[in-house]
Amino acid sequence: MVNWYDPKQLAFTGVKTVLSSVFGNFADRREMQAALDKEGKPFDYSEKDELWFDFVSDLADGFNPTYTVAKTMAQPSITVDGKELKRGDFLLMGGDEVYPTPEMIEYTNRLKGPFEAAFPKDDSPDADRPDVFAIPGNHDWYDGLTNFLRLFTQGRSLGNWKTRQTRSYFAIKLPHDYWLIAVDIQLHADIDYPQICYFRDIAQNHFTPETKVILCTAEPSWVFRSFDQKNTAHDRFKFFIDRVLYGKGEPAYEEKNRTITVNTILTGDLHHYARYEEKTKRGETRQLITSGGGGAFMHPTHTLKETIAPVDGYSAELKSVFPSKESSVRLSLLNLLFPYFSLTMLTLFGIVHAFTSWILQTKRFVSGETLMEQLAISGFFSDGIGNACHSILMALLHNPGAIFLNLLLVGGVVVFTDVKSGYGKWNYLAGVVHGLLHLVMFYVMLWGFSVLNLSHFDLGIHSLAQVSLFIVEMVLIGGTVSALIFGLYLTFSVIVLKNHITEASSSYRWEGYKNFLRIHLTKDVLTIYPIGFKKVVTDWKLSKSGDKVVVTGSPINYSLIEKPIEVHHEKTI
Repeated sequence: MVNWYDPKQLAFTGVKTVLSSVFGNFADRREMQAALDKEGKPFDYSEKDELWFDFVSDLADGFNPTYTVAKTMAQPSITVDGKELKRGDFLLMGGDEVYPTPEMIEYTNRLKGPFEAAFPKDDSPDADRPDVFAIPGNHDWYDGLTNFLRLFTQGRSLGNWKTRQTRSYFAIKLPHDYWLIAVDIQLHADIDYPQICYFRDIAQNHFTPETKVILCTAEPSWVFRSFDQKNTAHDRFKFFIDRVLYGKGEPAYEEKNRTITVNTILTGDLHHYARYEEKTKRGETRQLITSGGGGAFMHPTHTLKETIAPVDGYSAELKSVFPSKESSVRLSLLNLLFPYFSLTMLTLFGIVHAFTSWILQTKRFVSGETLMEQLAISGFFSDGIGNACHSILMALLHNPGAIFLNLLLVGGVVVFTDVKSGYGKWNYLAGVVHGLLHLVMFYVMLWGFSVLNLSHFDLGIHSLAQVSLFIVEMVLIGGTVSALIFGLYLTFSVIVLKNHITEASSSYRWEGYKNFLRIHLTKDVLTIYPIGFKKVVTDWKLSKSGDKVVVTGSPINYSLIEKPIEVHHEKTI
């Protein structure tokens, strides 16, 4: 699994994010795709009387969860609650097909490798080879979509699945007047004009009064709106539904599509399973399903609101989550073990503390003593607190470098604060307290180590033994204390303030609670089977069978997350 708290990884991903955000709008690959693909025809599966397809999102992080899910989807059929569910005629990937960034080596190792091992390519003439379609998420966009397009739009294979699309968005005609509309929302940007034209043509020239739409997007905008009322993602999404699919504002277009329904929206981005049921002002009952359990670390579910308050004519109620909210809270407590899960951050904190201490020793007092010697003289008792504080203050007044590092530590921690979700102003206060705790604990440890080394152990201030011991104390003990404070802050934030949902779940990189959707469309009903894996297989081994490499492991255990969701075709408008 990706170590998101590795400073090197954070820096590399941060640079990719900034570059893609800055240059994304100047080099929009979606417009280039439209220019190269003049016809832009929808894909047609409507000749089938019944259709199975799978939906999975947020894949390609760790091998264990990615392969467990891929291996299950690759089986000709699976059985849950005594019912046989056939493998999908096609596989739909709903965004973030790779982590942490879309380098080709990451696609190869984290996506192609597990999927090819799970479902090896069969080139025989009578081979049953399902198709695969994908829309990109933000992690696929970090290189401007370059490698995503190479993998999914050039007629290549992903194991035994075949790629067919020529753009990063597409429409699929399903049986019984159903359409699957898959949108590419880029990096939280407006939907580009060629893409709008593509889907307007589908809606105007292919939809009938009986059309039902399954909409696929790369982020649960309704959830983000409930976290932050200033988030505009849902406004853009509603614009697409109202203006492009329903034709709102154009009388003839609107009248033609007056009775179509968008009854299901599928998405990922949040790495859990959650289903809201929405009542729209058009009289529709719409399923809003987040299924982001394809292989990435698990996001919490206890932060989800039970009801999303009506905004612009819609309201939604939470019907099911996986993991349960109780399990989500228990797993969030793993942040208390942050030093164990993030040794690199522990080391970083320790190095910052050791370097700041070093700078503080470079200025001697009039008496010729260093700060450590002054603190050692103060002693570690209540009557020495005033003297210790005075010595520290005097040292800081003549060490702008130390002040800069102190401000960098506190400022960096405060800027890290998640202020867009949860409890608003309390988030700022928690961030400031978090930063000050790191600073106070640093000076407490500086004082304590000074007393311990110079008074208790009686080591000379300039001795190699004292210097070496102090560095070890600051890196190991200081780093551990700061990492514990950081973990405590994440625990408090995600459980009490209901924020930092990504930072507080990527820290412990939980492999379990994965999921995907197996969807069955017949003449009368669309049935969605949410398949969940509470635990994934972790004992995979490579072995050879003749000329083939085989991956073997313990049996995969899966079950239905909730009862099958049935979307009947009756009109509500």
